[in-house]
Amino acid sequence: MSIFNALNISASALTAERQRSEVATSNLANADTTRVTGGTGPYRRREVMLQSTGGNAQFRSMLTRGTETNAGTAGGVRLTQVVEDKAKPIRRYDPSHVDADKDGYVSFPAVNPTQEMVDLMGSVRAYQLNASALNASKQMIQQSIDLLKS
Repeated sequence: MSIFNALNISASALTAERQRSEVATSNLANADTTRVTGGTGPYRRREVMLQSTGGNAQFRSMLTRGTETNAGTAGGVRLTQVVEDKAKPIRRYDPSHVDADKDGYVSFPAVNPTQEMVDLMGSVRAYQLNASALNASKQMIQQSIDLLKS
């Protein structure tokens, strides 16, 4: 695996984690949205589906250098889709709410703020770790260039 493959892997992970963070913040922002555009009911929590790309070789064989079969097999990660959660809305009694039904109940999104914060913190931490890996790769490239100059 070349050093440039490492850059591509980290870059794909940065993109995926940014998208994951955006979905988690959207879920948090809409935790109390009882009506979406079009009036189809409350906001539906969204989840990201990530998939590895390339990298069909086993990890051990990826570490083996000098074999042509391993050249170019490094992968990454990508967001394949954002899906809506199928959980039923949470019904709360609030007859004064503008979206209350005839019985006084309002349907709220099935968004758990604690779970969304955990997801957000996980994606931010993964982003930071991949940014560190990207910087380490950049430093190795720069040091290699500096060695070749001398």
